[in-house]
Amino acid sequence: MSELTVPVIAVDGPGGAGKGTITQMLARELGWHLLDSGALYRLTALAATRKGVSLDDEAGLVAVAASLDVAFEPGVEGEPVRVLLDGADVTREIRTESCGNNASLVAVMQPVRDALLQRQRDFQKSPGLVADGRDMGTVVFPEAPVKIFLTASAEERARRRFNQLKDAGADVTMQDLLDEIRARDERDMNRAAAPLKPADDAQVIDSTGLSIKEVFDRCMAVAGQA
Repeated sequence: MSELTVPVIAVDGPGGAGKGTITQMLARELGWHLLDSGALYRLTALAATRKGVSLDDEAGLVAVAASLDVAFEPGVEGEPVRVLLDGADVTREIRTESCGNNASLVAVMQPVRDALLQRQRDFQKSPGLVADGRDMGTVVFPEAPVKIFLTASAEERARRRFNQLKDAGADVTMQDLLDEIRARDERDMNRAAAPLKPADDAQVIDSTGLSIKEVFDRCMAVAGQA
């Protein structure tokens, strides 16, 4: 069980549900620190690849995870959190589809998750923390006073990702993205280590068809009830 040193808002949910945007908005509004926990798995996968560690080498991945030199800096409105690995900006590199798929493979390994668990809890700093992930409320911060599970339909998440990638000039198809999202959901929901699911005391918010402001207002309302 984690021991909270400062207030924590845990925001969980599948990729593409809008967690990154909403958690940054919450952190800015409250003046709190931000943890993008999913980036830690992407960073582990990226660092392992750079160091020539195979993604099925569990012991090697644990060593990489334990030695990660990572920092998060708030992004400007409309942009993702700025992520630094060994002092270098890797924000764009870790957001590729291939890195995301590699992160999902790494995240199923319990020893790797164990290596990153305390690292995540160390992000608690005054006056508070907004934690973005998939097991923030169930595993990392089970005593968080505010837990939100943000979701959306697979089709809606594929549409959002398609628009993002097309705007960036990527050559993608909706069907390929939908297939990847469904496959990743299947892995994440059925993995033995911390499967993706709402905490028993989490407020579930479905962002399908909602504007960012509508989702943010609902999350702030939940935060205000704690």
